[in-house]
Amino acid sequence: MKKTKFYSIHEKLGAKLVDFAGYKMPIQYSSIIGEHKCVRESVGVFDVSHMGEVRIKGERALDFIQNITVNNASVLVDGKVQYSAMCYEDGGIVDDLLVYRIAENEFLLVINASNIQKDVDWMKKNNLFDVDIIDESDEYSLLAVQGPKSIDVLQKICADTIKLEYYTFFNTKCAGVDVLLSRTGYTGEPGYEIYFKGSESEAEKIWSAIFEAGTEFGIQPIGLAARDSLRLEMGFCLYGNDINQTTNPLEAGLGWITKLKKENFIGKNEIAQIKENGLSRKLVPMVCDERVFPRTGYSIQVDGKKIGYVTSGTVSPILEKPIALGYVDISYVELGQSVNIMIRDKEVPAKIVKLPFVEK
Repeated sequence: MKKTKFYSIHEKLGAKLVDFAGYKMPIQYSSIIGEHKCVRESVGVFDVSHMGEVRIKGERALDFIQNITVNNASVLVDGKVQYSAMCYEDGGIVDDLLVYRIAENEFLLVINASNIQKDVDWMKKNNLFDVDIIDESDEYSLLAVQGPKSIDVLQKICADTIKLEYYTFFNTKCAGVDVLLSRTGYTGEPGYEIYFKGSESEAEKIWSAIFEAGTEFGIQPIGLAARDSLRLEMGFCLYGNDINQTTNPLEAGLGWITKLKKENFIGKNEIAQIKENGLSRKLVPMVCDERVFPRTGYSIQVDGKKIGYVTSGTVSPILEKPIALGYVDISYVELGQSVNIMIRDKEVPAKIVKLPFVEK
């Protein structure tokens, strides 16, 4: 198993470490609920160095990005980030990702940890534009500093004034280390990402500086379990659960990033046909009143008939109610629709609601 440059810190902090996407990663440090609430109320730090970073360089870099992603990358300027997805010819999702425009002929793609090799192979297979595809995943370390106090913490250790709008980035120094600092986030709270290439000692230097700067705000390290519950409260998709090669962007609620009016991209024709024919199912958010745990794969029923299945579920630490995402037959997707989630052979009532589960 691989280890991030923060691994020894996680060990010293007594984190519960698990195998995830080929890495030993901290799933929690103390209480998952406590870590979750820390991010919602103040500020927390995630080690997400397992994520993939792929650099695309070349005269036709934009053409390549336009061909492999569903969003319109031509609107990007230097310093802008875009949420997008890559699809197979049949419209199934290869991965969702972030596209960073570094320069006119250079982009950085940030991809999911469990998909790195698959994504890179797929990109190389579809390199019709003679671009350089450079997998830099093992070179980068990545910390996500998330929560309403994140800006107050980072400004203390950043060499420049941070004036980042949502989905933008710039190069600066944090704790004296060269970094790419961006503002995207996966929690629904204000948040920043620190990308850097460097030694374990530089990683520890940045970690220590962040935690010293955040002491007055009660800063905490946050594990992957709370990262999952935080993203689910916002209704953000997780690859492997809510989206995968068997789901298309339209049924997953990602039509807003799927620009069918742009020139051809991989999967466009099939996705356009799906839109014309109408969806057969849709990913919906559900809330239960009974205190149960809706797990991935649980059946969703109406009047004893299976109409879908749960893709992600948890008990929301903020709502103190079970919440879930799941695909259901298109006939049952209306707001307020009553459904039943089958949990241990028991029908547990749930209702389809609006996203996000927790208003921000």
